[in-house]
Amino acid sequence: MENIVAQLLQDFENGKMTRRQLIQTLAMVATTTSAFASSPAPAASGFTTVALDHISYQVANYKRSRDFYADLMGMTVSNDDGSHECQLHFGDSMLIVRNRPTSSTGARVDHIAYRIKDWNTEKVKAELDRRHLKSRLDTGGNAGLQNYASFHVSDPDGFDLQISGVVGPGDSLYKKR
Repeated sequence: MENIVAQLLQDFENGKMTRRQLIQTLAMVATTTSAFASSPAPAASGFTTVALDHISYQVANYKRSRDFYADLMGMTVSNDDGSHECQLHFGDSMLIVRNRPTSSTGARVDHIAYRIKDWNTEKVKAELDRRHLKSRLDTGGNAGLQNYASFHVSDPDGFDLQISGVVGPGDSLYKKR
């Protein structure tokens, strides 16, 4: 953790990132770290998080970010569309790096996805509804991921939280390969 923060500060001091980018990234690192540092028992009807699924970045030039993370951090590039986005894998997690919309300025974390244990589409939806969370179903979009599903909701501070899982036999979204 200390090395990550030191590298971020060095990048800021060398003009490789703005103060806003530094603060957003530090907040994201702190959020992710605190999620792993404390593991309170889940509420009786809540979920059990088992992994950081992915972090989605919107950047000025996805190829530059792709090359940076692949070279420096040894991440493996996949699903590179050659013009807009790619995935960078490390362990069981990944970064999704995509060009930001032309209408926005600066890089930003688009959303953070956490994978939960024992995914059941109907039960996850019911729990989100019970909590009055407006949810949006996401089944992998253009990535064409079979048997992957998720819901996007806003956390209390308005961040896009993606709750994801692997769809198994018996689930309404399950597709045989």
